[in-house]
Amino acid sequence: MGSLDHGSTLPYWHMNVPEAERTSECPEFLRTLNAKDLGIIRTPDAEYHVLMWPEVQKIIADNRLDLFQRVPSELRRYLGYTWKLKQEYGSVMNFVLNERLHWSTPITPKGSRPFECDEDIKILWNDWPYGIDKQIVHLVVWTKFDLEENPVTTDLTDKARKDIDDYVNNTFGAMVPRDRYIWFKNWRSLKSVQAVEHFHVMLFDPDPNFIKEITNGDIPLCQKV
Repeated sequence: MGSLDHGSTLPYWHMNVPEAERTSECPEFLRTLNAKDLGIIRTPDAEYHVLMWPEVQKIIADNRLDLFQRVPSELRRYLGYTWKLKQEYGSVMNFVLNERLHWSTPITPKGSRPFECDEDIKILWNDWPYGIDKQIVHLVVWTKFDLEENPVTTDLTDKARKDIDDYVNNTFGAMVPRDRYIWFKNWRSLKSVQAVEHFHVMLFDPDPNFIKEITNGDIPLCQKV
């Protein structure tokens, strides 16, 4: 993703930061990074490869969701923001429930089966999208009901996969060509919000008015903070 030569001459927490804003000590939110995030943070934005639609489709088809990454400077912003959320709300989950979904706990679906009631579903922008082509819209479908997983493989059951397929096709298929939308559900190890069920939908160059309508005018946090 980037040259390690940069990291050898410049502290990783200085990468992609204007010289006037650099600090002598590493910010607290960057002190305990895993190997993947550290590699991204120390990469100059100019060397980052933005994913195009065919690459996004292949990553999802191959179930290589670990290949999705944020632009280095955006990952830094994301880590800093979520660190602050944890100080203020106790967890990212609490913030999402209270400020994004406006759902109270315990989360109880109204419907007796998945996707039966619109009240059990909320579609919002992904607040901190991956480093993808700007023509790609990344949405998150949050649900009050569980999406059944195989306890052995932790992958979705065939029924859950069909339920999501049907919902996505019915919701997006009338407005977007079939080859311009795709969905995926993150592996448990990749989820940033574990306790609220959700899956992702990506659309290539959809009508902005359709996105505004389906998200009820939502604006991603990355555009607000």
